[in-house]
Amino acid sequence: MSLFKARDWWSTILGEKEEFDQGCLCVADVDNSGSGQDKVIVGSYNGYLRIFNPHPVKPGDEVQPEDLLLEVQLREPILQVEVGKFVSGTEGLHLAVLHCRKLCVYAVSGTQGNVEHGNQYQIKLMYEHNLQRTACNMTYGPFGGVKGRDLICIQSMDGMLMLFEQESYAFGRFLPGFLLPGPLAYSSRTDSFITVSSCQQVESYKYQVLAFATDADERHDTEQRKLSSGKRLVVDWVLNIGEQALDICVVSFNQGASSVFVLGERNFFCLKDNGQIRFMKKLDYSPSCFIPYCSVREGTINTLIANHNKILNVYQDITLKWASQLPCIPVSVKVANFQDLKGVIVTLSDDGHLQCSYLGTDPSLFQAPKVDSREINYEEMNAEMKELQKIIREATKTQDILPESEKQRDITVTAEVSPDLDEESQAVDSEVKAGAVPSLTVKITIQSRVTAQKPCLAVCVQAPLAVTCDQFVFDDLEPDSSETVVLSVFLKENCSPPELEGTCMVSYNIPTGIPRVSQCSFSLPLKLVCFPAQPSKAANHKLTIDTNKPPISFVTIFPDFVDPSEGDQANALGFQFLTGSKTTLLASKTSQRYRIQSDQLEDLWLVTKELIHRLQEHFKKQNCKDFACTFSGSIPLQEYFELIDRHFELRLNAEKYQELLSERAVQFRAIERRLLTRFKDKTPAPLQHLDTLLEGTFREVIALADAAEENQANMFQAFAKLKSATHLVIMLISLWQKLSTDQVAILEATFLPLAEDTQELGWEETVDAAVSYLLRTCLSKSSKEQALTLSSQLSMPKDTSRLKKNITLFCDRLAKGGRLSLSADSATQSAAVMPGGCATIPESDLEERTILPGSTELFASHRQTIKQKSKP
Repeated sequence: MSLFKARDWWSTILGEKEEFDQGCLCVADVDNSGSGQDKVIVGSYNGYLRIFNPHPVKPGDEVQPEDLLLEVQLREPILQVEVGKFVSGTEGLHLAVLHCRKLCVYAVSGTQGNVEHGNQYQIKLMYEHNLQRTACNMTYGPFGGVKGRDLICIQSMDGMLMLFEQESYAFGRFLPGFLLPGPLAYSSRTDSFITVSSCQQVESYKYQVLAFATDADERHDTEQRKLSSGKRLVVDWVLNIGEQALDICVVSFNQGASSVFVLGERNFFCLKDNGQIRFMKKLDYSPSCFIPYCSVREGTINTLIANHNKILNVYQDITLKWASQLPCIPVSVKVANFQDLKGVIVTLSDDGHLQCSYLGTDPSLFQAPKVDSREINYEEMNAEMKELQKIIREATKTQDILPESEKQRDITVTAEVSPDLDEESQAVDSEVKAGAVPSLTVKITIQSRVTAQKPCLAVCVQAPLAVTCDQFVFDDLEPDSSETVVLSVFLKENCSPPELEGTCMVSYNIPTGIPRVSQCSFSLPLKLVCFPAQPSKAANHKLTIDTNKPPISFVTIFPDFVDPSEGDQANALGFQFLTGSKTTLLASKTSQRYRIQSDQLEDLWLVTKELIHRLQEHFKKQNCKDFACTFSGSIPLQEYFELIDRHFELRLNAEKYQELLSERAVQFRAIERRLLTRFKDKTPAPLQHLDTLLEGTFREVIALADAAEENQANMFQAFAKLKSATHLVIMLISLWQKLSTDQVAILEATFLPLAEDTQELGWEETVDAAVSYLLRTCLSKSSKEQALTLSSQLSMPKDTSRLKKNITLFCDRLAKGGRLSLSADSATQSAAVMPGGCATIPESDLEERTILPGSTELFASHRQTIKQKSKP
């Protein structure tokens, strides 16, 4: 049982299938007993009037028959019940019952019984008023400052306020601009009526203004009302709350001032007498009813607010002090005093669940039974401890993170790539300008060894590639079961991909609730992004790969790109990419060399990678273990730097567009504010071409947004080209310096740190930091460089000169014999030439234009350029 629950003190269910609403509940000493004990009066839309006097023997008891004092059927729906001084000549309390077309005032009296059935209660009709208009709700109070009696004001459905001075009808007034009726309350301190109109405004009307306004027995139009006798009905004050109100309550717990509480659909308002907001509370739930009930501390008021989540919240001003669970959604809430128990909360639901409850927690009377003491067997405890220590020692011997049983995967994921392209392409929304964009089918199989709960498969390929569906959700997998999905991969963006790999990952829970992940990778064929074409003799960029084996015919290693009819004479092969560029592959007839050439540097990467991979696979099948590829040409750093500059230029453009958009947005909002001020002014002023300026600024914002979006697309393509060129440079450096697998991994982590490029963290500053770290550790030339500290914060640089200089130094020091290593002792290398170390590079070498072994003229020329730029 929850502690935070409204404690049931007394409850009952009223009738069967009866309906109740906000005004159907009232709490007062209606029989004038003088004991100060309240009775609960409930009226229903079915016409039943009930009066209860709850007095359970102990909290939670069932309803006793004597708790129901009176039950009468009045044959007409009861809209509202109120208790006040409604009969002239006496200050006793009487019961007012509002029907749709009638107002009845009753006297409730009890006769002491002489038998065991108890007291008898009855109601007597004192007077009634037949209404000419359909009533909505009513309020009462000492209108006009009368003493010792209460007057009644009824609001009709068409906006007329009908005022009754007890047994006689006083007058009626129409509310101006009325559309729909709202809640109505009376403030005795200001002698005014407060309601919320359909314009979502709180409006206050003085009683004296109502009394002296034009008579509303017959409704007139506006012009006739001006010409008739009497004054026009004007509002005292107005407050726009921006939402419809559920209820209004006026309370005064001290002699100083009274407060007007308005419960909106999403907010709770407390107003002063003059309509100023004392405070407001934004509610994160949908309220159903409320009541301010007391003032615990000077200047504060406590309020009960119930919501549609069956929660009763207690607020002290805007501070939540308590929240408790209710058994139903109340439509009305009151606070009453019963049997010397003050502050009982009375709630009524729309289906007749009437409950009297209190807040707090009941003490738990449960006491845990005493555990039977037993003697301790120390021999058994020692034996158990030795067994546990043995298990711990065996577990700590293993070096694996997972236990032995986990070495075999619970779920195995395999991906099978189709060797042929799809007959009918599955490409969707591709931006490639080629006539037909091919697609390739990938079949993914999930095999489960155990029960897998909520398995979810995610398939990821690097942009600009895309898949037809990347998320799959399965039902729970049983042991030794499998699931198979089929999807297609295609080229979506209009640029060549830097990678032709994909990843499949399955996340699931084992029956014990532990989450697990299983994954696999797959490679896509080259023909997905290019197709055979005629070789091209001329090209801007050329690379030569040396091997230690005789050249292999392209018919053997590229059977899917060469026509078999050409036989073994095919020594030239053309690759036409879907994006429009072309790459040519040539095999030397007299030497052991292959040449790759293209008009774009980045287009060399995929063909070069495919060539080396297929050569390695071919000689592996021939059981040839000494096959090796080398590169002795010049590293194309200058062309690589041009791609870096292009990408960085687009990043700068993106920053400029962002600044311009921010400026235009500020200007647009400023013009909007001025226009709104002009439109709200009661005396219209000329716009002075503000509308033209607003339209022009709007068009500028749209144009800048379009330009920023186009720049973003260009930056994505530039980053894809930069990644392809970076892969190519890494491969050429590894072939040039014959780097090991670990050293190639360091190169890839240095030059390819990001999967995606953003303005907050870009490729340039990340690579610059990584290269600078290697130059100061494993590739350092002196202890002075090792002592330098790197900046701990990455930020977008002003230009790329520092990055290009560091990359050039990086290649130079590799050419001088430096080796990549992330071990701790690499940072303490001496300046002397050590095995695997790096010789000191004289400063004069950076100015010479001699070509180092394996180096290039581009290094010297670029160094010269850098040195000239660095001079003041």
